[in-house]
Amino acid sequence: MFLIACIAVLFYINIPLSSTKVLYIPKGSTSSIITHLNKIGYELNDIDKIMIKLLGYPQSGWIDLKLQYMSKGDFLYKITKSKAALKTITLIPGETSYIFLKQIAKRFNLSEKKLKNTYNKYSYKDDGNILADSYSLPYGMKEDHLIYYLFSITNKKYEEFSKKIFGYYDRKKWYYYITMASIIQKEAANINEMPLVSSVIYNRLKRGMPLQMDGTLNYGKYSHVKVTAKRIREDNSSYNTYKNKGLPTNPISAVSLNAIKAAIFPVKSKYLYFVKDNTTGLHKFSETYKTHVKNIKANVSVKKSYTKRKETESKIDKEAKKIMKTDVSKQKPSSIKDLWSNVK
Repeated sequence: MFLIACIAVLFYINIPLSSTKVLYIPKGSTSSIITHLNKIGYELNDIDKIMIKLLGYPQSGWIDLKLQYMSKGDFLYKITKSKAALKTITLIPGETSYIFLKQIAKRFNLSEKKLKNTYNKYSYKDDGNILADSYSLPYGMKEDHLIYYLFSITNKKYEEFSKKIFGYYDRKKWYYYITMASIIQKEAANINEMPLVSSVIYNRLKRGMPLQMDGTLNYGKYSHVKVTAKRIREDNSSYNTYKNKGLPTNPISAVSLNAIKAAIFPVKSKYLYFVKDNTTGLHKFSETYKTHVKNIKANVSVKKSYTKRKETESKIDKEAKKIMKTDVSKQKPSSIKDLWSNVK
């Protein structure tokens, strides 16, 4: 009888079963979960209920079964042991929330309108509320929960980074640097240029000069739109740093921790201008308008090659590189003071 029972069990658990690779299991008792699975066509019974209880407890939420065709025994094992079904999405540094929410809606099959409504309701600023990073999110997450999660993760990282540098977290003060970092993110050709662009911003603000930077007009839906003379004339928002002095009211885009670091620790310089070099794709920085015009003229008839290589590095370039090599999140307070020496 025992042998017959074993054979029967082996036969039963090897019955073939088909399923979607990603399966949603609601929270509740084993009985309620079996009822739910039966409603969507899995035909489970009391024997399955006993086997599930022996294996553990069904995972709730969206789970990744990885296979579409399997035995009943495999299925029962997987719904108790499988990990959550995750999808990864990356918010690229310099991208706007307007574009990112569209990407989320498409990738996770969610309502773009609901995402935007939740974002607008709970965001601190129009942009910069989500740190530029890669996020692994559970499949099936609702719009409001997804936005809460991204805001929560970002706020935690912002607070940790701020406390490491300043010893406290003041959201208003922090978002001033986020706004500055978003301009740096848009304008710098690479990471090592970030403290240089930052120094230009500080120097122009100190002199009461408008920033006059094209990148500030690549906000919202204009993230990838070329800035023209017409746009500059017609855009009356605070993002137009040709018409307005000071920083925009809101950050332009998402930023990386590197851009935030450059915003807080600009390199010491007297630079007021910069223009992209057609040969290297990097920027030429200058202290006077005369030199700036000379650098602009040097691009005439020069084919764009963008080698991203600088033949010679100045002392300021080396200082900027040193700033960006310092991992603030892992530094002792004394090391952070060394960075402050570049500012004061």
